[in-house]
Amino acid sequence: MNKIKTYLATTPYKNYSIEVASVDASFRKYYRLREGEKSFILMDSSLEKESLKPFVDVSQKLLHVRVNTPKILEQNLEDGFLILEDFGSTNLLGVLDENSFEIYYSQAIDVIIKMQEADTQDLPLYDKTFLHAEMDLMQEWYIEKLLHVSLTRKEKNLLENTLDAISEVVLEQPQGCFVHRDFHSRNIMLTPKNEFGIIDYQDAMSGAVMYDLVSLLKDCYISFEREAIEKLALEFRDKKGLHISDEEFLKWFDFMGLQRHIKVLGIFSRLSIRDGKDGYLKDIPLTLRYVLETASRYEETREFSGLLM
Repeated sequence: MNKIKTYLATTPYKNYSIEVASVDASFRKYYRLREGEKSFILMDSSLEKESLKPFVDVSQKLLHVRVNTPKILEQNLEDGFLILEDFGSTNLLGVLDENSFEIYYSQAIDVIIKMQEADTQDLPLYDKTFLHAEMDLMQEWYIEKLLHVSLTRKEKNLLENTLDAISEVVLEQPQGCFVHRDFHSRNIMLTPKNEFGIIDYQDAMSGAVMYDLVSLLKDCYISFEREAIEKLALEFRDKKGLHISDEEFLKWFDFMGLQRHIKVLGIFSRLSIRDGKDGYLKDIPLTLRYVLETASRYEETREFSGLLM
């Protein structure tokens, strides 16, 4: 806290009170600065300084296409601090229910389409190598380190062939789209003006058209009936103007979901084992359910679903 106070002493916010706002899955921390009715967010990336420049750069890209991101009011990239507009404490997860999710998701789909207008020229590519590097986290951290299971050579071959089949379908999709990478209910804020405010986009990449849609509609923290989710996915297709059959589009959607959720099984396990963040373990059952339900639908992945049961 001393280094935060030292930094704040050089800013117009030196006399503001400080309270913890949130801690995310990375080493970043967020504090709320208050003075009377005014409040702002201090992003402390002093343990992850390299993430600040991408955050600033991507902020500009998104603001350019009219996506509501927090205004950067002060920045000290050398020491790892930003002071940001405060979107408040209400995220989409806190308001989603059976009566509201279709309306909110439809509005969020419009945000995805806006984000996909952003410049991706200098963003890293979400290519086959990266897709597989992410999926490989599952075997190491979920299967071997969390479950303490050693795969046989036959099982390893099955896993390798399945991941190849998944990435092949993912790479069939239109590429070169802006990918937020964590566009889910915890990173979509409802601002005091009742608008969506988008956060946590510093890891953006250039990749498949489906990625953020899957993050939104197959959220690892909340789920709804598949029939309604399919309808919303097809709404995205129609708004986006993609000329493709329902069947093929939903396969794209499902295989992108498999890639993401296989990765997340590894990430949630790693957060617990390596970083001591055990709270993510409670989100593994829903993530695993997504994988099993989806994998069992397709010939290329059906045997793989049996491996995880």
